[in-house]
Amino acid sequence: MAKVLVSACLLGCKVRYDGNSLAVGSEDFERFIAANEIVPFCPEVAAGLPTPRAAAEIQGGSGADVLCGAAKVIGKDGTDMSAAFIKGAELALALCQQQGIGKAVMAEASPSCGSGLIYSGQFDGTKVAGQGVVCALLAKHGIKVVSQHHADEV
Repeated sequence: MAKVLVSACLLGCKVRYDGNSLAVGSEDFERFIAANEIVPFCPEVAAGLPTPRAAAEIQGGSGADVLCGAAKVIGKDGTDMSAAFIKGAELALALCQQQGIGKAVMAEASPSCGSGLIYSGQFDGTKVAGQGVVCALLAKHGIKVVSQHHADEV
């Protein structure tokens, strides 16, 4: 049984920006959950952001760009949330390192947890290729990250 970090919202926890969850509900995902030791984690809540909170998108790049200061995570209300998103990523990495976790299943399109897609930064619903802040940091440290749609790959 592998230990896997999983976005808490995918497990039914109401931690998303809008106060809801993003429960997957597919049989494949349920089998994945049953076959692994799951460590639920929400980097945004762990970093101290409230629920609910303003929707946020990465502007000026992707998660790796936020980590190096070349892009920012901006709330729909104009608030710069970059520091909280970086803190959440650092907490996720620390948890993985402390518990020997080498794989993660994260919520696609999130500015934290998007593994292959993120929103464009324009708050227009458009998704673009890129990783969120957490996924970029985890991948940089050798942790395999996939979306909820590809949980079987971990």
